[in-house]
Amino acid sequence: MQWLSGKAGTSSFSCDHLEHHFPPASTYRDIASGVLCTPLSAGVRNGIVWFRVEKPRTVNWAGHAEKGLVADEAGGYRLTPRKSFEVWSELWRGRSAPWTHVELGVANMLAITLPEGLAQKSRLDQALKTQRLLDADLRIAATAFESQEGILVLDSAHNILRVNRAFSRITGYAAEFVVGKNPRDLQLDIQRINDYAAMWEAVDATGAWEGETILQSVDGRLFPIHLAISAGTDQEGNLKNYVASFIDISLLKAAAEEIERLAFYDALTGLPNRRLLQDRLKHCLAISSRSGRPGALLFIDLDNFKMLNDTLGHDMGDLLLQQVGRRLSACVREGDTVARLGGDEFVVMLSELGDEKLDALAQTEIVANKILARLTKPYLLKEHEYRNSPSIGAVLVRDHEFDIEALLKQAYIAMYQAKKAGKNTVRFFDPQMQANINARMQLEADLHRALADNRFLLHYQPQVGKNHQVSGAEVLIRCLHPESGLIPPKDFIALAEEIGLITPIGQGVLETACRQLKRWEANPNTRHLQLAVNVSARQFRQADFVGTVVRVVRDTAIKPVQLKLELTESLVLDDIDDTIVKMHALRDFGVRFAMDEFGTGNSSLSNLRKLPIAQLKIDQSFVRDILENPDDSVIVQTIIAMATNLGMEVIAEGVETNAQRAFLERHGCDAFQGYLFGKPMPVADFEALLRGGVPQA
Repeated sequence: MQWLSGKAGTSSFSCDHLEHHFPPASTYRDIASGVLCTPLSAGVRNGIVWFRVEKPRTVNWAGHAEKGLVADEAGGYRLTPRKSFEVWSELWRGRSAPWTHVELGVANMLAITLPEGLAQKSRLDQALKTQRLLDADLRIAATAFESQEGILVLDSAHNILRVNRAFSRITGYAAEFVVGKNPRDLQLDIQRINDYAAMWEAVDATGAWEGETILQSVDGRLFPIHLAISAGTDQEGNLKNYVASFIDISLLKAAAEEIERLAFYDALTGLPNRRLLQDRLKHCLAISSRSGRPGALLFIDLDNFKMLNDTLGHDMGDLLLQQVGRRLSACVREGDTVARLGGDEFVVMLSELGDEKLDALAQTEIVANKILARLTKPYLLKEHEYRNSPSIGAVLVRDHEFDIEALLKQAYIAMYQAKKAGKNTVRFFDPQMQANINARMQLEADLHRALADNRFLLHYQPQVGKNHQVSGAEVLIRCLHPESGLIPPKDFIALAEEIGLITPIGQGVLETACRQLKRWEANPNTRHLQLAVNVSARQFRQADFVGTVVRVVRDTAIKPVQLKLELTESLVLDDIDDTIVKMHALRDFGVRFAMDEFGTGNSSLSNLRKLPIAQLKIDQSFVRDILENPDDSVIVQTIIAMATNLGMEVIAEGVETNAQRAFLERHGCDAFQGYLFGKPMPVADFEALLRGGVPQA
């Protein structure tokens, strides 16, 4: 008691077990104790020391036990010492008089019934919580039921119990009208009965089914839906009802069809595009492999289509392409394919032609000529009447002899040959065409490498005057191939012109010739020489051509008069105004001009006298038969007489015999060039010829 009185004060406290301070009490395991103090008056203390045994009580809990209760092994609960102390403290606190027996009985009763009261409170809280969750689930279910999807609730006999507002909105059927009816009686869907039965078998077997079907609304409109059905059961697993939900997928279907159209069809003409054509070509090859009957490809390109776009506009070009697509489709059978590859290129695929190759070729030619006749008829492009023609390349499709890209390439090559043949015609692919194309591609690559490696060389062919003295030379280019050796200009100049390499090649020729003239200036025996350099049409039409020539002449510090530029007659006449301006500018600078291949074009005297031409070059085609062909003889004499009257020099090329030279000299020709005096040769051989002299007549 001395310890307890020492602890007494204005505050109440408890100790969880007396054994902490009173070891003998360790045998009483369920005893709680404490000291309760309440001030009576100034300086007077009122306190109670209590000892209480908390007996276990059996309590039915709805959830977890409240704090302050401890479970025993038998499932009963008792107050912890601290919880017991809290109960007694609440009853005692604030009192100044001793407790009566009644009050002590009430307090004891409260302590006894407290665990059960707390348990009842726990059960009530748990029930309220469960109800709140159930209410929330019901609200969610009600919200979900009125979603954007159409929903039907069916009984076990498949009769409608309930529908949502989305169902009525999508189908047009009011809820009052459909409740109690079977969806089949309403003819909501138009599936085949076998599919319908299989659907319900799947629902009964697995509890769910989903797929696509066609729904019919109250006004008869048909549209695709995605349908999902699930079976609902009670707690015992017995079937109670079915829930079916669906959405209108018309927009999704339309979007998918549009994606497919964009992926496989040309947007302008509506024809299959290259991707779909390739797919159908695979199918055609497979059919050909099984049946042994070939098909055919027609590659069609519209002639001069760019001119239409440039003159009337691209909208007119689009109208033409659309009309061409319709005309082509009208020329073929239902199983054939008309595709647009892009631009003005179309492909017609013919399948399952005659068993024999000749029959297949004949059938293909008939269709191609039919297309030619149809596409050359006038087109009405708004208020414009327009005529066009196609060039067509054809190739047979047999088994898997070639892959798809190779077949298209062969048809294109044949079409290109039709273009070269004058357009508005048909050409069948021939293996030699492929060989020519391959050779052309190889030569193009060789030219690029030769330019990069500086493998273009100049050969010099002497030009000789009446006194048999060399007055200069024409520089003629050669391409040095590491395997084939020297390639003459006739084999690559046209291709270089076509692919645009002629400009840098011509620039290199001009610079090399001018550097050679500069080297010859140091030698009294060669400083008088002139060099004639051929200029291509593409090179001459460059906007900076005059400036380029002037810069090269100045950089090499040669006399401009030593340089002679040879222009063909066709080049001069192509754009006469531009030609006159450029030629006069360079003539004023000191450069001389010669007209090459004179007599082969359509020069007029009025144009000829406007040009600052120093020399006319008689084409070798006239010189070759000058002694046998009276017409050539007259032409040559006329050229010489005209040049003399206009104050121009005359040089004849292709002179190979003394008789030709004598005839030309007798009629007043000033200079000669040809194998009689020397073939084109490297500069070292040319300089040796200068030292030894040209052959004498």
